[in-house]
Amino acid sequence: MTYMPQISRRFFLTTAAAAGGGLALGFHLPGAIAPAEAAAGPAEVNAWVVIQPDDAVIIRVARSEMGQGITTSLPMLVAEELQCDWSKVRPEFASPEENLRRKRAWGDMSTGGSRSVRGSQEYLRKAGAAAREMLIAAAAAQWNAPAAECQAAKSVITHKPSGRSLRFGEVAEAAAKLQPPAETKLKDPKDWTLLGTPQKRFDTADKVTGKPIFGIDVRVPNMLYAAIVQCPVFGGSPKSFDETKIRGLKGVRQVVPLPNAVAVVADSWWQAKQAVDALPVTWDEGQNGKVSSTSIAEFLRGGLTAPEAAVVRKDGDVNAALATAAKRVEAEYGAPFLAHATMEPQNCTAHVTPDKVEIWVPTQSGEAALAAAAAAAEVGPEKVVVHKTMLGGGFGRRGAVQDYVHQAVLVAKAVGQPVKLLWTREEDIRHDFYRPVAMAKFTAGLDAAGMPVAWRVRVTGPSILANLFPQRLTNGVDQSFANGFTDEMAYEVPNYEVAYAMRATHVPVSFWRSVNHSQNGYFRECFVDEMAHAAGQDPYQYRRKLLSKDPVRLAVLDAAAQKAGWDGPAAAPGISRGIALVEAYGSLCAQVAEASVDDKGAVRVHRVVAALDTGHVVNPEILRAQAESAIVYGLTAALYGAITIENGRVQQGNFDDYEMLRLAEMPVVETVLVPSGGFWGGGGEPGVPPLAPALCNAIFAVTGKRVRSLPLKDQDLKPA
Repeated sequence: MTYMPQISRRFFLTTAAAAGGGLALGFHLPGAIAPAEAAAGPAEVNAWVVIQPDDAVIIRVARSEMGQGITTSLPMLVAEELQCDWSKVRPEFASPEENLRRKRAWGDMSTGGSRSVRGSQEYLRKAGAAAREMLIAAAAAQWNAPAAECQAAKSVITHKPSGRSLRFGEVAEAAAKLQPPAETKLKDPKDWTLLGTPQKRFDTADKVTGKPIFGIDVRVPNMLYAAIVQCPVFGGSPKSFDETKIRGLKGVRQVVPLPNAVAVVADSWWQAKQAVDALPVTWDEGQNGKVSSTSIAEFLRGGLTAPEAAVVRKDGDVNAALATAAKRVEAEYGAPFLAHATMEPQNCTAHVTPDKVEIWVPTQSGEAALAAAAAAAEVGPEKVVVHKTMLGGGFGRRGAVQDYVHQAVLVAKAVGQPVKLLWTREEDIRHDFYRPVAMAKFTAGLDAAGMPVAWRVRVTGPSILANLFPQRLTNGVDQSFANGFTDEMAYEVPNYEVAYAMRATHVPVSFWRSVNHSQNGYFRECFVDEMAHAAGQDPYQYRRKLLSKDPVRLAVLDAAAQKAGWDGPAAAPGISRGIALVEAYGSLCAQVAEASVDDKGAVRVHRVVAALDTGHVVNPEILRAQAESAIVYGLTAALYGAITIENGRVQQGNFDDYEMLRLAEMPVVETVLVPSGGFWGGGGEPGVPPLAPALCNAIFAVTGKRVRSLPLKDQDLKPA
């Protein structure tokens, strides 16, 4: 089966019905409003399912595909209830402008926070169930039989008493004229036949042969190319530039000044890139030209003792418990800014005419891209058309589109032709929205048995919400910065207090795969190991005691430890194990890392075992792939990841100084799925946070050295 992303101006909605009796079915989302200007055809609110006369089933996908497999897993949710023949299903993207025109009929189209399945599973299953009931009703009416006597399976409706049957395609047109049922009953998970099975992804074969269109692949008639140079200091702007220095260069069409950058437009991207490199630009660096990683660290460290820190969780009396504790354990931890480093650099193709604005863009939020294009062109959003392409990596970066989409539209508007703006790798690394830098300070009191009776947590760093969505702050506080220490912290500690001191810097921050769980999971799980060591106890058994009243978390922890053979010897002398457990995005993930350190202090990760409980599982193979990719991402960051600042600007610029994990460094990864049912957790991000602490705990086991700051490449791990 072939799969091609749909990037045409309008995605097909009712033309199939008009042309051949197709069925487009609409379903209410909570709070959805029926469009006043519905197109000719079946009345609908939310079109998820199209059934053609030949029984082909098109299932709409509102989220973005960036390698995580949602163009397979989301249709599986619909198809399970629809009772269609899975071999006849293909996915198709819903378009952001159609979502706007239909008063957000598809609801939230953003893709992030591991929400694609867990955030839409209920209404997608209801969409499939409602479509099934309408098809059954149409067949029953044709037979003049009660609908209760009919059932659907594999795209066929059967009248059970008589044995008569009709294919979905034969009743689609009649079903399209029926009112969707007000209520639908969803299957009990024990009755699922498709969900939970390892179905092949729709896009794999085409990706192998290069068929899907990514943003970087887009070509449109009369298209020009733009390269860009942005002010190296965040918040700065171009003061002047000497266009005469590049005027005679081959292919150069125009120089376009932008609020924080200068773009050069040419006949080819390489011509534009060479010209922008040769263009002399003088920058106004503003007030941030002297900021450094050292000054930022000093600023954050002040937050560890700042009296204005906001308490975001408080259980019991920490001060009183610390005063009577048998032993006290204290530590400070730190984590750096991190770039997303998507394989495909940021890009957007734009065409601005008096009547409309058209963009072709790899985005995690089609609606945000539409809004950014409208703002840049100074037109109403109804005049914008967004062609969502495949994404060459997202990790949260392509949810923040206000820079590259805005720039592309401004350049295209100035030139009057379609223009593809493509950033260099250097621009991509140096002008990211980074994972926040962070610090944590811990003070714990242990009783005579070594178990914690008190734990004080203080975290500090720049807030993502304050940077992007200040309206989401709670009384001026970003409680999400303490994720992993607040509601998700299930270890039993009777006296517990968490406080956050917000420290804004000039470096822009945003969501990075697993967001604040990424650093807080590292901080927390390493310190739990420190408490276990102070208590003279095995770190795995210590966690078991802390989770003695939580059988669900305990099962995940046990699954990882047992699969790794925790109680047995490692594969070879010099290899040690570390363990960590993190709760994130509604899921639980425990990991055991096996690592060694050579005489020069070089770390080698030999094996990682991951146990993951997402509640329910849609497609186990896709989930395993997500867990394994999260380990790659987390391991890269733990070993190498650090964005540093000097003179207000990012020092790293490419993969020579912002390194990626190499194939030869990849450990053996074993993933154990432990679905406990009863809830829907995320799959794309929970595997990132446990990796760094599991690895650092293994390093302590083999070297006796605690790793309280990352990345590992900057630590002295040589034997004493």
